[in-house]
Amino acid sequence: MKLDQFAEANAPVEEGAGFQKENNRLLRATVDGTLQIKAGSMIAYTGELTFTGKSSAEGGLTGFVKDAVSGEGTPIMEAEGSGTIFVADQSKKVQILSLDPGESISVNGMDVLAFESTVDYEIRTVGGLSEAAAGGLTNVYLTGPGEVAISTHGDPLVMRPPVKTDPDATVAWSADLSPSIGTNKLIEIGQQSGESMQMEFTGSEGFVVVQPEEEGGQL
Repeated sequence: MKLDQFAEANAPVEEGAGFQKENNRLLRATVDGTLQIKAGSMIAYTGELTFTGKSSAEGGLTGFVKDAVSGEGTPIMEAEGSGTIFVADQSKKVQILSLDPGESISVNGMDVLAFESTVDYEIRTVGGLSEAAAGGLTNVYLTGPGEVAISTHGDPLVMRPPVKTDPDATVAWSADLSPSIGTNKLIEIGQQSGESMQMEFTGSEGFVVVQPEEEGGQL
């Protein structure tokens, strides 16, 4: 392929505002004011943008999504100005969700890619965890209105409760669900395995998003 053909075939598609998929693994977002993105996810931008790491916050916001095992966090970075930004995370697939006013979703911190400034967020720990679970599973609780982009390893599977899931493969769930975490003693395979620790979603409303790969090290 000639150089000009290569450049034309892979050029950004400048269509639409807000959140758009440049391709399955790359998010294009219009910035007119501020936008929250996962730190380290920006790969390119146009226009006049500045970036600020949110290392602390008030009112219950931490600015960091804590990893239960390592104790380290995933910082959230704020892009401010006017332009277009392209973000991606380890070649994971991009999923775009639109939240209505007051509508909420709980997302694993490692899977939050970006969200608009109109979306409120706070850090919450899943209940029913013991100290043996390395301090708990920490999620980002996002409330609309606004668009949210999350990332998944491969194509996600959306299930309705009641359902039990592997925490390392669980990406998100609707905010009206309150999962519990426990050990399934029926799973005995002769070695340590994440499958013995399970999240249980009960009831008949809402949904759970899982991915076909374990993120690893959540519990």
